[in-house]
Amino acid sequence: MILLENCANSVQSCIEAERGGAHRIEFCAGLPEGGTTPSFGALKVALQEVRIPIFPIIRPRSGDFIYTDLEVRQMLSDIYAFRELGVAGFVFGALTPDGTLDYEVNRKLLRAAEGVPVTLHRAFDMTRDMGSALEQAIDLGFSRILTSGGQNTAIEGSDVIRKLVQKANNRIIIMAGSGITPDNALDLVSQTGVTEVHGTLQSIIKSPSVFHNPNASMQSRSDVHSYDYPETDSIKVRTLLDHFQ
Repeated sequence: MILLENCANSVQSCIEAERGGAHRIEFCAGLPEGGTTPSFGALKVALQEVRIPIFPIIRPRSGDFIYTDLEVRQMLSDIYAFRELGVAGFVFGALTPDGTLDYEVNRKLLRAAEGVPVTLHRAFDMTRDMGSALEQAIDLGFSRILTSGGQNTAIEGSDVIRKLVQKANNRIIIMAGSGITPDNALDLVSQTGVTEVHGTLQSIIKSPSVFHNPNASMQSRSDVHSYDYPETDSIKVRTLLDHFQ
């Protein structure tokens, strides 16, 4: 069985993910920035609306994964607050300036999350040596690693992902993510041997607004109108999963 984790950016995206048959949700804000911590309110409502497991990302900002003491305090506070809501797990990861996993910070965060599974996100792809980082992640106690094999997309990094699956040898789950679509997921799984894949699987939602100020935009992307927005597409979720039936 292939498990699909949907990277959802809103409560409605969580609902669409479940409707399409996704098995788990990584809940994020700021997807164009690589994902940041969702709001308490959004997570609370999402947990009320869907039954599948929700793993919120704990990432206080965009940019690197080297966190100050103040940012670590914020991350810990989010973990404690989200645990009270009853989340099924977490997604996070911290690095040192020289490109290795930060043992001290990750241990603090993992200790706060103790009792639920934790995914090491694509900070892993930014490490100096992914083989060594894999062993560090296992030693720290992460449950799984989300990776594109150190490339922009999992398809591009498929050879590395395959080697990571072999090296992990069932000691930790390797989950492939980045650029996953209904058209490439089956090939990726056959090439790498992963049993879990991660994707946004979004479509653009057109705004019902009939008035658009032609002189101002809220989007930096030229291909998206400032009132339009991306959301998980349940049909794309179902189409991807149908390939594995």
